[in-house]
Amino acid sequence: MNTSDNNELYGLLAEFPGPEPLVQATAQVYAAGYRRLDAYAPMPVEGLAEAMNFRRTSMPLIVLIGGIIGGLSGYLLQYWVAVIEYPVNVGGRPLHSWPAFIPITFETTILLGTFAGVFGMLALNGLPRPHHPLFGVAQFKRASRDGFFLCVETSDRKFSLDQTRDLLTAAGAIEVIDVPR
Repeated sequence: MNTSDNNELYGLLAEFPGPEPLVQATAQVYAAGYRRLDAYAPMPVEGLAEAMNFRRTSMPLIVLIGGIIGGLSGYLLQYWVAVIEYPVNVGGRPLHSWPAFIPITFETTILLGTFAGVFGMLALNGLPRPHHPLFGVAQFKRASRDGFFLCVETSDRKFSLDQTRDLLTAAGAIEVIDVPR
């Protein structure tokens, strides 16, 4: 499908013969100034993340914040119940008996850290996404078997249909496919 209007186009999908040409092409496209690109391969490809200058994710920070909030909320809830709202003096023990609060504090730390991790991962990955424009490209079905693809999105500030197509072809693409929205 050749669509000249970038508003109707999601991007260009280039197919490469193997993992090494994909890594080399990705490095070339990134070096040319493109930033809105993604590579697809049926297996982990050594050097592909480095070629895309893949940055670290903020997931560890999200999980840490969730864990801290969980631990504090678990501890403070127990403190509020045992000391402020419903104080019960059992055998002369202090109302604020912190060793008794540790198991629940630990559990709420793990619980909220896990929830933050799951929901943070979904949010950062843009999920759930029941449809992606690449799913409409017949050749892309091979990405999970034996296909190596690089997609450059039209939302990239440097994207120009003809120049990007020429760059992908010069980088060794077997085929460059227009991806409709």
